[in-house]
This record gives sequence, C-alpha cells and structure tokens, in this order.
Amino acid sequence: MAGPTTDEKDPEKDAKGADDGPSAIEKARQRMPWLDHVMRAGTRYTDRHGDHYAAAITYFSVLALVPILMVAFAIAGFVLQSQPELLQQIQDGITQQVPGQLGDTINQVIDQAISSAGAVGILGLIGALYSGIGWMGNLREALSEQWAQPPETPNVVKKTLFDLVALVGLGLALVLSFAISAVGSAFGRLLLDLVGLGGQGWARFLLGVFTVLLGLAANWLVFLWVIARLPRAPVAVKSAMRAAVIGAVGFEVLKQVMTIYLSSVTQSPAGVAFGPIIGLLVFAFFTSRFILFVTAWAATAKENEQEEPVEVPAPAVIRPEVVVRSGPSPAAAAGLLGAGAVTAVTGLLGLRALRPRR
Repeated sequence: MAGPTTDEKDPEKDAKGADDGPSAIEKARQRMPWLDHVMRAGTRYTDRHGDHYAAAITYFSVLALVPILMVAFAIAGFVLQSQPELLQQIQDGITQQVPGQLGDTINQVIDQAISSAGAVGILGLIGALYSGIGWMGNLREALSEQWAQPPETPNVVKKTLFDLVALVGLGLALVLSFAISAVGSAFGRLLLDLVGLGGQGWARFLLGVFTVLLGLAANWLVFLWVIARLPRAPVAVKSAMRAAVIGAVGFEVLKQVMTIYLSSVTQSPAGVAFGPIIGLLVFAFFTSRFILFVTAWAATAKENEQEEPVEVPAPAVIRPEVVVRSGPSPAAAAGLLGAGAVTAVTGLLGLRALRPRR
C-alpha cells in the first residue's frame, strides 16, 4: 500500500494551528500601531458607555443652547456697542461652525438676543447659568469617564462652583477661537487690499488657505481645552495636544458630512416641519460622540496606559466543622435494631432447648 502523499494534511492539526495563531485583525494591529490605538480607543469608548453619555450631553445641549446664546450675546451687545463690526464677525464665526440650514436658525436666535438685550435681565441670566451648569456637569462626567477616572462625590457647592468656572473658561475659549478666525480673515483681506493684491486670484486662494488653517488652529484650541481641562482630575497635556489636532481636523470633516446629511434629511415633509430641531439633535449627538471618542483616543495613548490593579485575595480562614448528634445515626440505629432482633431470636431458641420434655 502506498503511504500518504505529502499533499495530504491533517484537519485536526490545521484546526489546532488556526486556533492557536493570531487572527487577521491581531496581525494588522501588530503591524500598524495607529490601528491598534484606534481599536483601543474604540474599546474604551464602548466600555465607558460613550453613546449613553453622548445622548445625555445632546439632551442638555438642546436645553442649554438657546438661553446660553441669548444671554451671551445680550452681554456682548452691551460690551461691544461701539464695535458692531467685531460683534458681527463673532456672530458669523459661530454660525459658520454649524452645518447646513442650522446656522440660519442659530443666527436668528443671536439676532433676537442682541435686539432684546435689555429684556434678558437677571432671570434670564439665572436660567442660562442653571442650564449651562447642568450641561457642563454632564460633559465633565462623560470626559472623566473616558479618562477612567474614579467617580467622586464632591461637595455640591464645590462641584457647582467648579462647573461654573469650567463653563466660563469654555465660553472664553470659544469666543477667543471665533475671534481669532474672524479677525484673522478680516485682517488678511485688509492686508491684501493695502498691498494691492486684493484682485489677484492666487492671493485670494492663499488667503483662503490661511483662513482654513486659522480655523483649524481655533478648533484645536477649543478641543485642547475640552480634553485637557474639563475632566475633573488633571490629565496628560501632551496626549491632549495630539488628540486636539485629530479633533480639529475631524470636526471640519464632520461638519461637511453633516451638511450633506442634513440637506438630504430636511427635504422630506417631516424634515421641512422639524428641520431645525432635527438638525440640532443630529449635529449635537454626533459632535458629542466625536468629542468623547477623541478623548478616549487621548486616554489610551501609550504614556497613559496603566496596569489594572490586581485585587489581593482575602486570607484563608480554616474553620473545622464538628457535628454533634444527640443520638445514633440512621445506619447505627438500623444496626442496633438488627442486633437486638438476632439476640432476641437466639434467646428464644435457647430457652426452648432447655425446657424439659414431657
């Protein structure tokens, strides 16, 4: 008989080798460190309930957006009464950050806030602070969760005060970023006109590139503040700086995608009726998810990896078990009954043998 050829394979051996070897994804993660980092960030985002926190942030964002915008621009209207052009540039910078027709809705809210600045009053300020602090509290909890920071229960007054300071800091960062983008664009146009290049196409193209880069720098500033300063415990700024670059570029891409998506959604009858609120919800939800994922990316960087603490098992306690019974066990009782019966029968037989015969 001919032996097995060299082409024949052992199915059991192949199956065992396939089970023991790394999968295709594991091999790809070993070859590409960036893919491994993305996978770790996705795992962190999922394990730390990123979607649930994003939904909560979206809910509070919708509640807090209108009162915060109205109070902020009512104050800005008073402060910048002598500089309406700067106020308009900041307003344009905000509306340009929102995709599609949603920017027009935000613009209407801002115009109404500026026109009715005197009617906002103390009650409007209190309402805006209440809504803003609630929104900031949820945002900080979500970011702290992505950084795997242990939950704390600080004093209510202290927590509210810190959330208020964080809200003011984020507002200043947003205003500064919008002002940088708007003022930088206006300064670039003015500079081109001064040197006589305002009508040159290549000069306008370079100015457009400069404006885009300036906008990215402004977005980077905001993302850096959110990732590094809003979590309740200090975090590594180096990781946050790199993550903020991804956030700034990704946010621009997200805006373009949302513009296309919202334009398609608002063409339906329901979209025409509820277009602004649908657009606000969708944009806020995807933006919240993106912010939390970028934060998870920063938290899973190599320099931030921490070994999970191994719990020390409790000391073994030896407890000897002694069982005390008041009577014999069932087996012993059966044996005693059997022995008693045998003894009784034997005794009766012996008595009959000793009885005299008649």
